[in-house]
Amino acid sequence: MTDQYLTAVLDEAERVADQHDQVARSTDNPAHEYLRYAILRLLEGESDDAPADVPQIDGVTVGYGEDEAMFDSWSADVEWWETVPAQEACTRFRVFYPDEHETVPRVIVDVMGALGAWRVWTGSAAACGSYDHRERREIHFLWPEGHPVEELLQDRLQGPDAAVAPDGGQTGDVRDRMVVTEHSSQQDDLEPRTRRAVDEEMAVSLLEKGGRYEVHSASGNRYEVDVISESCTCPDWTQRTPEGGCKHMRRADHEIKQGRVPRPDGRLPSDS
Repeated sequence: MTDQYLTAVLDEAERVADQHDQVARSTDNPAHEYLRYAILRLLEGESDDAPADVPQIDGVTVGYGEDEAMFDSWSADVEWWETVPAQEACTRFRVFYPDEHETVPRVIVDVMGALGAWRVWTGSAAACGSYDHRERREIHFLWPEGHPVEELLQDRLQGPDAAVAPDGGQTGDVRDRMVVTEHSSQQDDLEPRTRRAVDEEMAVSLLEKGGRYEVHSASGNRYEVDVISESCTCPDWTQRTPEGGCKHMRRADHEIKQGRVPRPDGRLPSDS
């Protein structure tokens, strides 16, 4: 059964990444955010394609947040942390369910167990100050960031169409990134962001294997580009998400394909 629930969560997380990618644009760990949102949708019955073998329970609500952040906000009002202190780099799930259930609904336990979370508290929602959830009970689970299940999702999201290609780019890369050499006659025909990406003074360096690069712009700002998940920390990408990528993503892609920086897998460019 655990395998079924893990598969259900991963399937939903893939749909979240495809249809609701904005939930992860401001985080350093997109897989973690996609999985959190998938759990929320699955347990609350909002999944578009919830499998029949995941039973739905009316009245289930899921809240979550960083455990330390919750502690900082509510430690003076609640007693959740007397048994298990606030945990660094952990998400705390608060799953509310109708108090007509004499025990915690099995689907909650199984889904959270499949994700590698562990139970830390159970009690009356109203008794601990959750007045919006009167006549409900709640159960808390902790789930660590960096759990191996995140790697499973990353493998799914990258897949064969997003694998690191021999030229250092991506296989199946269909983005509008016409990278050209300095004296190419095509340069004047480039889309404006691509032209700026090629022309402007920028320094690109590999931050981490897996396709994360730092781009130091002429303005002095530094941005992190992930060429595999296609993201950048610059305002242009986070606020507008231009088709084909921001100029920093295009420049990183250009430098890789020109053999000027290590490839996404960390290997140095070949002499050829």
